[in-house]
Amino acid sequence: MAEPAPDLRELVARYRGDPESVYNTWFLQDAARLKAFRSIRRGVQEVVRTVRAGTFGSDYKGSPLETVMECVTEQKQVFQGAAHAFYWKPKLRIPDIYESEDNKRAFADFLDRVLATADEDRLDRAVADLEARQIKGLGPAVANILYFLHPTLFPPFNTAIVKGFNAVFGDKKPLGSWPAYREMRAAIRRTNAALDLPLSTDLGAFAGLLFEVGTGRQVVSASAAEVLAKEREAAEKAARKRHQEVEADRAEENQHLQMQFLLAKAGRALGYLVHVAANDRTRVWEGVPLSSLAVESLPPLGLPGDVEQTVGLIDVLWLDPAGGRVVCAFEVEKSTSIYSGILRLLDLERSAAVRPDQLYLVAPDAREKEIQAQLCRPSFAGAGVPEIHYILFSDLCAHCDGMCKFGTDHTALLKIARKKPR
Repeated sequence: MAEPAPDLRELVARYRGDPESVYNTWFLQDAARLKAFRSIRRGVQEVVRTVRAGTFGSDYKGSPLETVMECVTEQKQVFQGAAHAFYWKPKLRIPDIYESEDNKRAFADFLDRVLATADEDRLDRAVADLEARQIKGLGPAVANILYFLHPTLFPPFNTAIVKGFNAVFGDKKPLGSWPAYREMRAAIRRTNAALDLPLSTDLGAFAGLLFEVGTGRQVVSASAAEVLAKEREAAEKAARKRHQEVEADRAEENQHLQMQFLLAKAGRALGYLVHVAANDRTRVWEGVPLSSLAVESLPPLGLPGDVEQTVGLIDVLWLDPAGGRVVCAFEVEKSTSIYSGILRLLDLERSAAVRPDQLYLVAPDAREKEIQAQLCRPSFAGAGVPEIHYILFSDLCAHCDGMCKFGTDHTALLKIARKKPR
């Protein structure tokens, strides 16, 4: 990483040394700033709760989101106007998270996901999912909420900050663009980390500097902008590559989620209780939470503690309606290890008081040869090893509705399942 331009170091020093800068009046000295993090987190939790309870409402005014944004905009002038993007504009029908129930649920799902993790990969996929929804009028102003949930990963975003960014980095970033925000975020993090003494790992400090440049309180020289433009280009290239990786991961996760949904749907239709992996229960497929199709927790199965924890992470289980045994177990292996999926299924089969009727791997068509090779391993071919069938994604998608309509029990799966070669 290149050294920051001397003029940038001088700009940062002026920003730090100015007793009236937002760095000193808001970032370091304002006790209300720290209190806001907890208040905003609680407020976001309330947004999620009311959407799922159906009590959120159909307007910004009076909604829990208004309370959240009031907490945000109280944070000095850096966040002035942050609430405007969320005002309901009836003539434009934007942002479309009030009248569209699907968009409202998608927004709540996004907030729930970013509340539940600090893992950057998971956060980036949640943002990519929201962006892909293309909810009219809902853009990177959401970053002002993200900042208060994950301040070391997401900088704030408003007109003055964008204007300051363009002045500092010699750019012409537009307002309201997710790709522009991603590239800004990458450049901010890269440049802040390259400072001799970073302003803070909390990106609000650097955003405050950009805000002051954007409002004219601080001035950046042309020479600094020229040097930083090269750094920005490098950061943007890395950001685009990163986004491509996130999109690939997101596509994999979505396909995995779709298979879990279809299996849960079929299990319910055939009369079984369904258990979904504990770490996937909050996921939503086409507006339907997996939790709405599944039991809240794994019933007692007479398993040792360590095995019970492993079994609780199996992607989908079909349970006898009485809840005392597993009828079918499914491991969905989009890109993860086939071998480890087989081991989880065998742990269940060997440890359950009553053994499951059927064990299944569910995988993309392109992985069929890999599945066959794993199932033919000597360690899975000996006497006493249960038979594991596999179902290809294309077959499950094509025949799920038919099984739901015409199937009578779990044996309907055998019509589409495949076996290892003899």
